[in-house]
Amino acid sequence: MAKSNKTWGEKYAEINTKGHIVKPVAKDMMGMKKGQLMLIPTPEMVSEVIKEIPKGEVKDTPYLRKILSERVGADVTCPITTGIFLRVAVEAAHEDYEAGCPMSELLPFWRVIGEKAPITKKVSFDLAPYFEQQDAERLNL
Repeated sequence: MAKSNKTWGEKYAEINTKGHIVKPVAKDMMGMKKGQLMLIPTPEMVSEVIKEIPKGEVKDTPYLRKILSERVGADVTCPITTGIFLRVAVEAAHEDYEAGCPMSELLPFWRVIGEKAPITKKVSFDLAPYFEQQDAERLNL
């Protein structure tokens, strides 16, 4: 019997069980300097920051990275894993929406995704309803 693919929600849960890691940057790369303490977060850590973004505001991935590193006393947060785990959280939230969860109870990921953000080309679904929610929040509807 073939093994079925994991849902995004299952991936989200599995990655979280591994916990976050803080370690020195091995070499200068991606704006980080050798020796700086770098956080490799979890999807849950990324989600917690997103949940705190006030309604009507839109932040970006560098904002997430800054807040995440401050919370654990690291100098920087890994940009690669932050992007990956942001996508995992977004895809899992969309699965919840598709399963009938009301938008008001979802992770408000539209508060961290601009229309030109790199993640917009990577997600497996149409972001239009979420950009509508973003606009509605900005207009305080």
